[in-house]
Amino acid sequence: MISYSLEDLSKHISATLIGESSQNFTGLNHLENASANQVSFIGSSKYTKLYADSRAGAVVINENLKHLVSGEIPLLVVPNADLAMAKLLSLYEPESPVFEKAISPLAYIHPTASIGENCKVGAGSYIGANVVLAEGVTLYPNVTVLDDCTIGTQTIIWPGTVIRERSKIGAFCIFHNNVSIGADGFGYRPAEDGSGLVKIVHIGNVIIGNGVEIGANSCVDRAKFDSTIVGDGCKIDNLVQIAHNCILGRCCIMAGHSGLAGSVTLGDGVIIGGSASIKDHTTIHSGAVVAAGSGVMGDVGAGKTVLGYPATDSRAKLKEWAAVRKLGKG
Repeated sequence: MISYSLEDLSKHISATLIGESSQNFTGLNHLENASANQVSFIGSSKYTKLYADSRAGAVVINENLKHLVSGEIPLLVVPNADLAMAKLLSLYEPESPVFEKAISPLAYIHPTASIGENCKVGAGSYIGANVVLAEGVTLYPNVTVLDDCTIGTQTIIWPGTVIRERSKIGAFCIFHNNVSIGADGFGYRPAEDGSGLVKIVHIGNVIIGNGVEIGANSCVDRAKFDSTIVGDGCKIDNLVQIAHNCILGRCCIMAGHSGLAGSVTLGDGVIIGGSASIKDHTTIHSGAVVAAGSGVMGDVGAGKTVLGYPATDSRAKLKEWAAVRKLGKG
């Protein structure tokens, strides 16, 4: 079992230690559930009231909140408890699943594929013609990588993921279970004779930058022509849809159930809240925030926060809702 002393943990996160303990700590937990051999954290004032009744052996706390708690539980005081806890979690991260053989004999690898040093390929995986895996790529069981794809160094792809032909994946990416990269975009037009819908063929591809993480069951569709692009450092939650010809800048965040229609452009550092929907051919400029559940119908300026359906300036929308509530009470 992994365990660390309080002093070890304090040094790891560069904390100011208040109090002492001879206890070895074996993990982390919420304040209300933590036991004496676990560390918890307080990153918001609303959780300080839980400190007095907690059984945690130590608590990581924001420096600006330490005056709100009193008791015998040792404190690890840091500027940002959330970031400190992220560092502690890395200490307790369990080992990844074991590969008995680096390249499973139950995987299919096309003779023209290039497999870099220290790659791992799990059972049931399929690697098509002219695929290039750079050094240290890990494909867990039942991953499909179709023809002419490239995958950068140290990228990790979990089971069930399908990467369609001609996709280009960067280095140090993580794709979780059942991610879909490069499926056909959603495009149809009524037939001239009225007989039904004509499918629009999508002949482009998908380009994923470095350090991108994509959550389970999320989809990034190929472009009609040219490329759908997800920039370096983007973080995509579970069940997210990125449609054909979208372009995401660096370090964008998309929360679960959100979606981009075709040809949406996000600048750098855009945040899309859960279940938000973005209309096609819309541009959301760098640093903008779209609140959860919002529906964006037009362009959003740099650094703006929008809210509601249809989405408008968040402050104006909140005032509008407050006025409506007053009318209802009247």
